[in-house]
Amino acid sequence: RTMALQGAAAAQELVFYVNGRKIIEKNADPEQMLLAYLRKRRILFLNFNSRHYSANACLLPICSLYGVAVTTVEGIGSTKTRIHPVQERLAKCHGSQCGFCTPGMVMSIYTLLRNHPEPTSEQMIAALAGNLCRCTGYRPILDACKTFCKDSICCQRKANGKCCLDQEDYLFDNEEKVSTSLFSADEFQPLDPTQELIFPPELMTMAENQPKTTLVFRGGRVTWISPVSLDELLDLKATYPKAPLVVGNTGVGPDMNFRGVFHPVLIAPARIPDLNVLKYTNDGLTLGAACSLSLVKDILTNAIAKFPEEKTRVFCAVLQQLRTLGGEQIRNVASFGGNIISRKSTSDLNPVLAASNCMLNLASRGQRRQIPMSDIFADGVGNNTITPEEILVSIHIPYSRKGEYVSAFRQAPRRENALPITNAGMRVLFEEGTDIIKDLSIFYGGAVSATVCAKETCWTLIGRHWNEQMLDEACRLVLKEVALPGSAGDENVDYKKTLMVSFFYRFFLEISQSLKTMDPCHYPGIPVEYGSVLQDFKTRMPQSMQIYQDVDPSQSSQDPVGRPVMHQSGIKHATGEAVYIDDLPSVDGELFLAPVTSSRAHAKIVSIDTSEALKGAGVFDVITAHDVPAANEFHFSHDPEIIFARNEVICVGQIVCAVVADSYVHAKQAAAKVKIEYEILEPVILTIEEAIKHNSFFEPKRKLEQGNVDEAFETVDNIIEGKLLGWHNILKLVLQEMVAASLGVPANRIMCHVKRVGGAFGGKILRTGLLASVAAVAANKTSRAVRLILSREDDMVITGGRHPFMAKYKVGFMNDGRITAVDAIYYVNGGCTPDESVLVAEVSLLKMDNAYKIPNLRCWAYVCKTNLPSNTAFRGFGFPQSGLVTETWITDVADKTCLSPEKIREINMYKKSEQTHFKQTLDPQNLTRCWNECMEKSAYYSRRTAIDEFNKQNYWKKRGIAIVPMKFPFGLGTPYLSQAAALVHIYTDGSVLLTHGGIEMGQGIHTKMIQVASRELNIPMSRIHFCETSTTTVPNAFASVASAGTDVNGMAVKDACQTLLKRLQPIIEKNPTGTWNDWIREAFKQSVNLSATGYFRGYNEYMDWEKGEGQPFTYFLFGAACSEVEINCLTGDHKNLRTDIVMDIGCSINPAVDIGQIEGAFVQGVGLYTMEELKYSSEGALYTRGPDQYKIPAVCDIPEQFSVSLLSPSQNPYAIYASKGIGEAGFFLGCSVFFALRDAVTGVRNERGLKKTFALNSPLTAEQIRANCADAFTGMVREGGGRLCVTVAG
Repeated sequence: RTMALQGAAAAQELVFYVNGRKIIEKNADPEQMLLAYLRKRRILFLNFNSRHYSANACLLPICSLYGVAVTTVEGIGSTKTRIHPVQERLAKCHGSQCGFCTPGMVMSIYTLLRNHPEPTSEQMIAALAGNLCRCTGYRPILDACKTFCKDSICCQRKANGKCCLDQEDYLFDNEEKVSTSLFSADEFQPLDPTQELIFPPELMTMAENQPKTTLVFRGGRVTWISPVSLDELLDLKATYPKAPLVVGNTGVGPDMNFRGVFHPVLIAPARIPDLNVLKYTNDGLTLGAACSLSLVKDILTNAIAKFPEEKTRVFCAVLQQLRTLGGEQIRNVASFGGNIISRKSTSDLNPVLAASNCMLNLASRGQRRQIPMSDIFADGVGNNTITPEEILVSIHIPYSRKGEYVSAFRQAPRRENALPITNAGMRVLFEEGTDIIKDLSIFYGGAVSATVCAKETCWTLIGRHWNEQMLDEACRLVLKEVALPGSAGDENVDYKKTLMVSFFYRFFLEISQSLKTMDPCHYPGIPVEYGSVLQDFKTRMPQSMQIYQDVDPSQSSQDPVGRPVMHQSGIKHATGEAVYIDDLPSVDGELFLAPVTSSRAHAKIVSIDTSEALKGAGVFDVITAHDVPAANEFHFSHDPEIIFARNEVICVGQIVCAVVADSYVHAKQAAAKVKIEYEILEPVILTIEEAIKHNSFFEPKRKLEQGNVDEAFETVDNIIEGKLLGWHNILKLVLQEMVAASLGVPANRIMCHVKRVGGAFGGKILRTGLLASVAAVAANKTSRAVRLILSREDDMVITGGRHPFMAKYKVGFMNDGRITAVDAIYYVNGGCTPDESVLVAEVSLLKMDNAYKIPNLRCWAYVCKTNLPSNTAFRGFGFPQSGLVTETWITDVADKTCLSPEKIREINMYKKSEQTHFKQTLDPQNLTRCWNECMEKSAYYSRRTAIDEFNKQNYWKKRGIAIVPMKFPFGLGTPYLSQAAALVHIYTDGSVLLTHGGIEMGQGIHTKMIQVASRELNIPMSRIHFCETSTTTVPNAFASVASAGTDVNGMAVKDACQTLLKRLQPIIEKNPTGTWNDWIREAFKQSVNLSATGYFRGYNEYMDWEKGEGQPFTYFLFGAACSEVEINCLTGDHKNLRTDIVMDIGCSINPAVDIGQIEGAFVQGVGLYTMEELKYSSEGALYTRGPDQYKIPAVCDIPEQFSVSLLSPSQNPYAIYASKGIGEAGFFLGCSVFFALRDAVTGVRNERGLKKTFALNSPLTAEQIRANCADAFTGMVREGGGRLCVTVAG
């Protein structure tokens, strides 16, 4: 060790800058990430030549920042200094809802603008590819981005040069005054690059003048060594052969942080010139192994522009993979060599680099050698071609030759920033002037444990002509040679195999077309209708339009109700000043808690050994069920909710105990050392089918019935039966009573405070109450403050998600499309405890009719008790599942009657004031209006014709369209659940402090409450402040759920304000020309109480389940959505082309907030119905535990054209200012994409003569789409490599 570190100081000071301030860290810990160091979310950093890079603070070790200038979101602007134009525009364009993702968005845009002050829309889209937002649906964020772009965003697709989304004048009611702008760009300050932070001169001087020396930083467990020469690096590697090289920390970091891998020594070689080389040679390009992927991307882009096309085919193929590999933040730090040397099967680069005959330049002490990259994949995961002492110095990428063609392919759960399901790199070299194969390389990744070469296949095909016989043999040989793990008939394995041969077929088509270009006389190329499949789907800047009604001209300009007001915290979201729970400063003696969860689904706890954990550094104690002073179980129904497992565990992820320590790292390390011995119990029930088999249900079971179903089935013309599965999504205030009960103290001893919640769309009630109780018990035992922040992985494992449904239905209908009888059973996977599952089942029954009047209907709901984490409330609360089932049998009826789905919908839609299946009166007038307006504004019938024409002209790509209506009942079913209270203070200077019982989680409730108070008190919003939600100011507040927050709290705020105005009225009458301040000062002098509570008793809602009737809802929202998609039949990938939404939300209090809620809910619904998939092992362990495996929609997934129209105001006498609760309703409309995809698949099947009836489950992933677009390739896979019959010649 002494020899290896000769000339290096024992430990150095870490010098870097943060927001222009110099930081000298004397005890830098290699294990500490910048996120923990700064406690912020996203950072931007600059290197010495003033090039700007965005990066993820959670992956950057602070030791990697020597000589770097770091800029955080607070550093570019704040409310105390100057707000940066990016921050201002993102907030004023309403691009922030909960605000949790906003700093990351700001920094990604800011970085791009520092490098490109006038970016193109393509650059802007690429900059945001690595960012996720759960709330907004991305449209308002992109609106803010467009204001910086130099190019025109309008598509100009209409014949008159106008945008395709420009609505024709006849679509607007001339009596209406509508608006299509939610913000005014005139308000924005200009972007001035001269006002930005400069790179610190001291760091520039350090980089230029100081001799480079080896840096060594020693932490408690890990030593970080950063050498400056290749020889020194080779010495270090010889001394520490097991020490990993760390450049971007995108591989080693997650392993150490999340997978328990430990490395005592880390070597950081990024400063070594040999590893950063860029050299053009006679036969190609050599790039240093430490070059970032972003740098490689830029170099290849420049090379492609510089050299003739014939020489750059390898560069083009590599560049294609780089564009979707991770996001900008990952590519900016991840190294080219690290991606290769890790040899992960999920690398998109390795197959194409290996297929292209790239060479690796290796070095070790006293030796240099060059090997083909393909060598390192020769023997799979056991390959030892590269010895532990060897370093990858550089990679040589060759020029392509005449007659040589290279392509790369990938299919992933999401088009961008997602690991591949399967990828491939392929290269062919022809004998000069012929189509005879001289050399062929085929490499696959993703599908197997390591990148694999189809070597035997390639050897066999050398000398063959590039024709259909070769294609047939190649596909059969590949399927035979490349073995995939998994059982025969495994759907996922079949999909990967199908992708393998589909990729080769796509390669075959590409090369056939290239041969035609080379010599059209001898090579026919491919049929015209095949050509579109050669173009991958691209992400383009979306076109959007928002249409809402202007306020009445007579309304006071000071009255904000009905106007698009910016979110009250929008600016603070954008500046990073908005405080969330983990931003709260630590207190003296604070402890950190890490839960220890069950690794078994159903087992008896034999013993818990905490001895090793208690020996851990900084560990204070281990908390178990025995430490709970009072209630460890809560009986809200027959089965309890449990804080700590005591004698038995009932799911993987159940909390057994918890470690408290002086830091989160120490707590987490100790938690891993707790040893729990189990005795497996039977049965282990994971699925709905298993629950049915074992008769495992939570009570009560629910039923609704109207008419005579059995008799109706006797008289119908046709009957269909079906089954639908839905496996649904996840990714999520503290209950005062639960904490009080667990500690055995009165509720008045427990104070709950909530400023805001980030991205809360479920799991807010019982789940969080249990976690709060865990922390409270720990705090009680230790007499210390305890902080419990779940990692994303722990959160997903512990808290469960949306309820999976299985539905069985029987539908009777007439030949003309009238549905007269439905019998449906819904099975709901509730998980291991009841939570809200029975209520979810009830809501699913009450809303299952959606927009349709079914005269004879019977429906049952059973909540299955299984050994999965308890599933919980999630946006939509059962309706997205049961509504999807309804729309599925609507389309089944359409298939059977040969009528279009929209015709079946129109025939069966509610048309007059009549009763629902639970005997509540419904007036569907606005349902009909929404449907007709959506039909018009989407130009449905003309687009249907255009789609049919497109599908005739394209064989491997198809389009589909669907329009879906929605009836969304609003209500909580019981009056006491909708009660609310508010407290309003007026201070002597005229300012107003407002508080209420609602929780801000992005839905803009505080903004709307300030708007209500502003109107009622007739003062500007600027004079009203909301502080926080607290049990000390508003007791007994019910949860902010079911879109009811604004309705009920708005009524309470209005009541409080009216009470105050009533007190002020005599003073106002005496001095009618006085000001607000005059009246308040006079009121104080007269001892008028300037504080008032407001109260709302709740809605008069009820439901009698014994009789199957009631009035569980107060009113109904209506809507309709039309979506168009395009699918790739070879991969199952799809592109959302256009969506038009029309929503009836009464009179909008804030159109910007409400439209944002509709768009955000819709995009979240698209995720639910098409991509978000939870996967469990056969033992009940969740596989999809974080963003790596669980994909939510990104910028690439929103429609290219996105229009939202609010129906002209209709009176709603039940809610504040005739508005309607909007938070959840738009979610279901995401299923319009599901049914547009189904329409596209139907087109494929009809064209290929496949059977008309087929089942699609939710989420409708690429795997399902591909399987249902059956062709010769799926048949070959299914039959184990049978003969292929595909016509390709033109």
